[in-house]
Amino acid sequence: MNSTRSVAIDGPSGAGKSTIARAVSKMLGFIYVDTGALYRAIGLYALTCGADTKNPAQVVPLLKRIDVSLRFVKDEQRVILNGEDVSQRIRENAVSMAASNVSAIPEVRAFLFDLQRSIAAANNVIMDGRDIGTVVLPNADVKIFLTATPEDRAMRRCDELAAKGQTIDYETILKEIKERDYNDSHRDIAPLKKAGDAVVVDTTGYLLEDSIAEISALIKSRLGIH
Repeated sequence: MNSTRSVAIDGPSGAGKSTIARAVSKMLGFIYVDTGALYRAIGLYALTCGADTKNPAQVVPLLKRIDVSLRFVKDEQRVILNGEDVSQRIRENAVSMAASNVSAIPEVRAFLFDLQRSIAAANNVIMDGRDIGTVVLPNADVKIFLTATPEDRAMRRCDELAAKGQTIDYETILKEIKERDYNDSHRDIAPLKKAGDAVVVDTTGYLLEDSIAEISALIKSRLGIH
């Protein structure tokens, strides 16, 4: 019998899933799996090859040339693409839309599906993405749908980029977030939606510490951790 525990956190882009899940994972001693990073890696490779990331005919043939994996170094997830650590490059803004585009391609989702499930089968995990509770880990012990208003998420993204020395117009970020929300929730394959048994947590206006505290308390309660 599988004794590992799994937590699925879904929600729209910029809701703080990765930051919160990473922090809570460390608190609980779980492995954090950022599935969006895997799609970002595919998107990055497609961009590097000059492919139209919305065109399956250009993206799918590239999959046979891709070897993507996650490594955990001191509990920190690193994304390895064809032997290269691309953990920083996949966070570039252009890669965000590319990731959204390639994630709508069924062959890309199938390509990454087994990798995600195998990690969860072997470890106690907190896994975040768009379809974790609905498709990847439908039997997760805890399911959370993390959200915030587009305006709140756009402001956070601007602050995050500013901290890295990058300046991007707020209205541009807001437009991109709304576009990505639409794409993610309207795609034919595994669209972004709340699992029927997921708990909705809206972090609009929250400080990061407050979000981490609420999610941590919720997971501990559900898993019987004291």
